[in-house]
Amino acid sequence: MFIHTKNVNTHLTEIKDYFKVAISVDCVIFGFDDAELKVLLIESDLKEFKGKWSLLGDIVRPDEDLENAAYRVLQARTGLDDVYMEQVQTFGALNRHPGGRVITVAYYSLVNIEHIELKNLSNELHWHSVKDVQQMEMAFDHRLILDTCLRRLQHQVIEQPVGFNLLPKKFTLRELQNLYEAILDMKLDRRNFRKKFFAMDVLIDLNEEEEEVPHRPAKLYKFNADRYAQQKKKSLGF
Repeated sequence: MFIHTKNVNTHLTEIKDYFKVAISVDCVIFGFDDAELKVLLIESDLKEFKGKWSLLGDIVRPDEDLENAAYRVLQARTGLDDVYMEQVQTFGALNRHPGGRVITVAYYSLVNIEHIELKNLSNELHWHSVKDVQQMEMAFDHRLILDTCLRRLQHQVIEQPVGFNLLPKKFTLRELQNLYEAILDMKLDRRNFRKKFFAMDVLIDLNEEEEEVPHRPAKLYKFNADRYAQQKKKSLGF
């Protein structure tokens, strides 16, 4: 039986129209400040979205993979390259970009705002309260991307201690609860919240207190990453 085969050049000719698609990355960069969950946005430089804010993103270069592209975007604007980042979802609606067919892969990252020196470069770049953004009209489909990443963060913060990436190394239980309330957008019972975290045994009491505060100084803690890793291995049977 004769089996028809074709060479690479013939195959590329047949599918040449499929290569007229760009791939981008969009980064939802979350921070925590003044007891509020915040997201880093930039003013769009496209006339179609004049006056609107967008997520930080860029087209993936021919010589880089998706994750490296996402880290490039993050590092260029914040100066950070060693932060928690997670791929969330791909968005490929036909008309999501006015310039043509662009499929984007969304990532969310968690950064400590205190460690960031924003690099404006050209367009305005600001931290916005996630609650305030809900009242804004964003460029492209970035509202959908932001909401999708926020839901993933809300799920992750319950299942894993990813929220600690948003806090300073030393924090109070009040700050920890404020963080969880900001992410989950709900009030939590103080006693139950603290009881749960002490039961998890992932907090280290530093035997230190806050300094120069207008209220009674609270005790300082830090996250015990090693203890959490051990507990995770044990739960998996290792």
